[in-house]
Amino acid sequence: MKSTLSEIKTNVDQLAERIGAPHDTLPTFGYSEHTARPHVEVDPRGYHLVVIEQGEELERFTTSDLDELLYKIFTNVAFVLSSKYERVHRMENHDPRKTLFKMQVELLTRLSSKWGERESQAHKQILKQHPFDDYASARAALSKDLREHSHSTEAAWIMACAKYPLPIPKRAQGL
Repeated sequence: MKSTLSEIKTNVDQLAERIGAPHDTLPTFGYSEHTARPHVEVDPRGYHLVVIEQGEELERFTTSDLDELLYKIFTNVAFVLSSKYERVHRMENHDPRKTLFKMQVELLTRLSSKWGERESQAHKQILKQHPFDDYASARAALSKDLREHSHSTEAAWIMACAKYPLPIPKRAQGL
């Protein structure tokens, strides 16, 4: 039997309380604010998580599985909370995704161990193509400084990468 909007909202509010998610990080239910804040719809085709901005539908996720809808809602919520946490705890020469990914998995695991594991696997896939890079900011700053001191863009980048090497994606390492 399909859950109603009211039942879904109650479920979402209970889960949000477990991770301290403020109301403004949660979707609306049955209506859109047209501000890119997600909202939930229910119809005979299933559950929908919809993003509308200025009258234009940007994204629609549809499922018949309530757990899948809740996972989708809370991956978004966990990302917002983790991003805020990372900004407050930012460290120099430390890829911010290390903090963000860790917090996302921790938050989702508090709600469902399955959700935490699923997000952890998604992060591993991202990192295969885009590995952590603790020196991205230092490399960019050095490249900028070198360009401002008469080096060409290409020469500045080569020199910055010599000092702060780019990470090698695992797919390029043959893994």
